[in-house]
Amino acid sequence: MGSDPTGILLSVEDLHVRYGAVEVLKGVNLQVRQGECVALIGANGAGKSTTLMAISGLVPPVKGRIRFSGEAIDRLPAEAVVRRGVTQVPEGRRIFPRMTVMENLLLGAGQRPDRRRIAQELSEVFDLFPILRDRQRQLAGTLSGGEQQMLALARGLMARPRLLLLDEPSLGLAPKLVAQLFEVIRRIHAEGMTILLVEQNAYQALRVAETAFVLETGRVVLHGPAAALRENPAVKQAYLGG
Repeated sequence: MGSDPTGILLSVEDLHVRYGAVEVLKGVNLQVRQGECVALIGANGAGKSTTLMAISGLVPPVKGRIRFSGEAIDRLPAEAVVRRGVTQVPEGRRIFPRMTVMENLLLGAGQRPDRRRIAQELSEVFDLFPILRDRQRQLAGTLSGGEQQMLALARGLMARPRLLLLDEPSLGLAPKLVAQLFEVIRRIHAEGMTILLVEQNAYQALRVAETAFVLETGRVVLHGPAAALRENPAVKQAYLGG
């Protein structure tokens, strides 16, 4: 597995995905550079989550190529994609409610035997999410919605990913919690994490990202610097409330 001399960590080329007879992605192209935060925005049903699931190996493309660190990963099973350093924090949190907070976090670390490294990772996520340190022996299902989202993100970070895929992290959260969550995303990005963010809250997404892609009915219709898209009249009208 090599690296791309241009700094491109993830490359998605002409990606097509079908669910039965329905073509959901119709030739998606996007790139994520090493250390970059990229936002993927669009309306419900545009294909944003499907794009992430294809990258993660959870749905097979019918056409196209996905390269990670120069290697084609579009025919790999999900567990092989994870081993290469791609971790997805799914929409809807998907924590294990009958396991404790600590057990959920340790699952994120996988089967690695280095206990000292895992202890360091736990310390780092507890610094990001102090409430999880206080709740570490609590069953995850008894956490509030915001705390469960923090746990889902922390569990993803425990894998020490090279690329973090975030699928609708602010969904269902109160505005104050949304602001806190995006502050954490800014912090982990500032520390060097490469992020591909799918988010309906386009205002927040375009503020945290450097680059953004706008997806409509399975196709990328706009892309460029996030700051420029924030000022784009069509983006303002469709996604930023005019």
